[in-house]
Amino acid sequence: MEPDLNALAVFALVAEEKSFRAAADRMGVTRSAVSQTIKRLEEVLAIALVQRTTRSVSLTEAGEALFGEVAPALADMRAAVEATGDLRGRPRGQLRLAVSSIAERFLSGPFLATFAEANPEIQVDISVTDEEFDIVAEGYDAGVRLGEVIEQDMIAVPVAGDERQLAVCAPGYLQRFGAPSHPSELADHRCIGWRPKPKVPPYRWEFAEKGKEFSVAVAPEITTNDMALMTKLAVAGAGITFGMEESFRPWIERGELVPVLEDYCPRFAGFYLYYPSRRNVAPKLRALIDHLRRLG
Repeated sequence: MEPDLNALAVFALVAEEKSFRAAADRMGVTRSAVSQTIKRLEEVLAIALVQRTTRSVSLTEAGEALFGEVAPALADMRAAVEATGDLRGRPRGQLRLAVSSIAERFLSGPFLATFAEANPEIQVDISVTDEEFDIVAEGYDAGVRLGEVIEQDMIAVPVAGDERQLAVCAPGYLQRFGAPSHPSELADHRCIGWRPKPKVPPYRWEFAEKGKEFSVAVAPEITTNDMALMTKLAVAGAGITFGMEESFRPWIERGELVPVLEDYCPRFAGFYLYYPSRRNVAPKLRALIDHLRRLG
């Protein structure tokens, strides 16, 4: 059976957008044309790929499997076409990035502001997310995440040096309750915890002692998915919280937060910009990589 590459490309757009209308808008065609293309592809393959309701579009198990196989190849072809076209001028187009909410240096403002100024024909679209997913399958050009969670088949470029997580609290909290001398004592303290989303247990606080790593399942009195709120609560004296040192640095430097348990907080590999291994890196992504290396 000769594959219909156009139909596969249309299917991939529908899978990325999870919408027939959004896919049609990206291609500049009608919603009906997209629907008919998907219908013909399903007839050729003799299996349903897409589940349609009046409000949403999702993939069937067969659709998920097909998208997982074709997405990387289509991304390579898009990159090759963009690379060929962009040889005539400056890097351009939409650059989609998935960035961890705690990648402080990348998200701080100056890095992205100077990149945007130097590359006016690139439209940067950033999703700040802590969920782990396949950036290729989801249609992103690159991501920024801690090195330890990046798949080994990705190309990774350092964003900053080593990082560490710290437990911090307000000076007023220390005056009232004292400081824990060991992570095991956190159970006796008021803690402010983090969770990535509802119905997920709070993040376990990670430490190390004599070269051996261990984690502590604190029982937070307050739990949130917002690092900014955690910081505000800690500054207000609500308890001890835990996160990336860079996230807390402005408040530490002003004396509004004080690190505790530092001897149990080792450094580890920091954040990386990562992207699929390809022969042809799109000029828009190459511009970001070069910008990162210049400022590094």
